[in-house]
Amino acid sequence: MTDSSVRDFSDFQTSFERIVSNVEKTIRGKADVVRLALIAMVAEGHVLIEDIPGVGKTMLAKSVAKSVGCTWSRIQFTPDLLPTDVTGVSIYDASGEEFQFKPGAVFANICLADEINRASPKTQAALLECMEEGQVTVDGTTHELEEPFMVIATQNPVEHEGTYPLPESQLDRFTMRLSMGYPSRESELEILERHGAKEPLRELAPVADPNEVVGLIKLAREVHVAPSLKRYIVQMTEATRDHPDVYLGASPRASLYLLRAARAVAASRGRDYVIPDDIKDIVNPVLGHRILLSPEAQMRGASAEDILDNLVGRVPIPAREQA
Repeated sequence: MTDSSVRDFSDFQTSFERIVSNVEKTIRGKADVVRLALIAMVAEGHVLIEDIPGVGKTMLAKSVAKSVGCTWSRIQFTPDLLPTDVTGVSIYDASGEEFQFKPGAVFANICLADEINRASPKTQAALLECMEEGQVTVDGTTHELEEPFMVIATQNPVEHEGTYPLPESQLDRFTMRLSMGYPSRESELEILERHGAKEPLRELAPVADPNEVVGLIKLAREVHVAPSLKRYIVQMTEATRDHPDVYLGASPRASLYLLRAARAVAASRGRDYVIPDDIKDIVNPVLGHRILLSPEAQMRGASAEDILDNLVGRVPIPAREQA
């Protein structure tokens, strides 16, 4: 384990790259996805990984958890999973003649919500308070979750049988939605070589600790964002609400997450200030799952990514001297 103190943005970049390199020992050929997942963690956010089975969604979540040395838990979401299995339950203690709180699986630094859309909407909703406020309220008593706290959820596409689509209120609490995609031929051959005879995840050692992660989070909060760039963020989210092909645009929470993620991107690149490219590079993963297309746009085969790419080209970028 290296020195866990993070003193400046040069240390930030070094720590960030160390964690990225460690995760890539098990996730091959997906450097962009790995970086985005870690950026979401530093931005105090949560990640939804959506893709078909077998492309490494769960492996990515496990690798991130092991690399940062945090406590972690896995919740396998099934139709019979209860909300109390997630948040916890108060159990009567006959010896003490009082109720004792038994924490649920969400009480960990990193919580893997595996196949989240296979559970009922009631159970899915058990994560709302945890993700937004970092706490759990059971029987009128609030229990704080330990920092850092992050939910990494995986889900299969909603067209698959036995799934319950996540409501907009749930989707809006995820900082990013990522897709693994199929690996390249070379990466898949490397997967066969590395995973065919042994399990690399078992040999993956942590290269950071919770204190270091908290230090990265605190330093990312200090990244400077010029007023003109804050206006640029708001203009970007407003543009989604005014677009004729969009039925439901991005919320103010989306603007906030875009700001936090841009700060984390800048810090990961060794800077203490945000530039327009930091924002443009994360518009799709941060806003893509937050907009609903109009029926007409869906019939034409339009996608949220296409619309966002169009908006990135249309919304004027602040001049350098103004930023």
